[in-house]
Amino acid sequence: MAITTGKVRASYVNIFQPRASQNGGELKYSVTLLIPKNDTVTINSIYAEIEKAKQEGAQKVFGGNIPPVCKTPLYDGDGVRPSGEYFGEECRGCLVMTASAKMQPSIVGLDMQNIINPAEVYSGCYIRANINFFAYNTNGNKGIGCGLNAVQKIEDGEPLTARVSAEEAFGGSNAYGAVPGQYPPAGQAVQCQPRVPVQGGYTQPGAAPYPQAPAQTVYPQQMPAQTGYQQVPVQAGYPQQVPTQTTFTQTPAQQIDPITGRQMLTGGVMGLQ
Repeated sequence: MAITTGKVRASYVNIFQPRASQNGGELKYSVTLLIPKNDTVTINSIYAEIEKAKQEGAQKVFGGNIPPVCKTPLYDGDGVRPSGEYFGEECRGCLVMTASAKMQPSIVGLDMQNIINPAEVYSGCYIRANINFFAYNTNGNKGIGCGLNAVQKIEDGEPLTARVSAEEAFGGSNAYGAVPGQYPPAGQAVQCQPRVPVQGGYTQPGAAPYPQAPAQTVYPQQMPAQTGYQQVPVQAGYPQQVPTQTTFTQTPAQQIDPITGRQMLTGGVMGLQ
C-alpha cells in the first residue's frame, strides 16, 4: 500500500534523470527524504508499512520467516550512515530515507501541474512524496526497500548543493592577475629577459652569451648575398666571424641607404649624382 508523506525536505534529487548507485547497478530515479521527527503522522505510517512489507516478504521473498537481520530504508539523521560516517547537518532532527524507482515518478506543483524544469525541484526544497514499501532478497541481502511513485513540490528552501558565487570564484584574491605567478591584468606590461644567441641555439633568460662581443663593437648592416651573410667588425682588433662552409659577400656599411636599405651609388649624396 502506498502512502503520502507530510512536508519533508528533499536531498540528493535525481528525479528528472536516472542515476546508478555508487556501487553500480541499474539506473534509477531517486530522492532522499529528510522527515522531521515531530511529524509523527508520517513516521508512524512509515513504520506500519515497513512491518506489513516484512510480513508479506516472509511468505513471498524470505522463505517463510522474517530474517533476524532485515534491513530497512529508514535511518536516524542524528546517528551515522551505513558507512559509519555521520549524517550532514541538514539531517539533524530528522529521519532519513531514500525512495527510488525504475520509472520516472510524476512531478507536480501545488497547482497539480507537471513540473518539467529540473531546476524547480532541487536538493534543499520542500516536497511531499508518495511512496510504497517492498521486500527484497538479492544475493542473500534481505531487507525492505522504498519505492517512489510521485513528488509534489511544496515550497523553496536553501539549496543543499555547494554553490559558489561569481564574487567568491573570481573576486578578491582570486581576481585576474592578483596572485603572483598568474597572468597580469590587461594592459599591464610584462618584463621579460631576452634569450641570448649561442652556438646551436639560445640560452636560458639571463645566461651569459657565447661568444660575447664587447659592447663598444659596432657591426655594419648586413647585405644579403646568394649564399649568406658576413659580419665584419668596424673597429680593428676583432677577427671576422665566418660560418663553416658558407660563402659570404661583404658590403661596406657606408654604402647602404639607412632609409631604403638599398645599395647607394658611389659619389653624390644618398645615391644622387
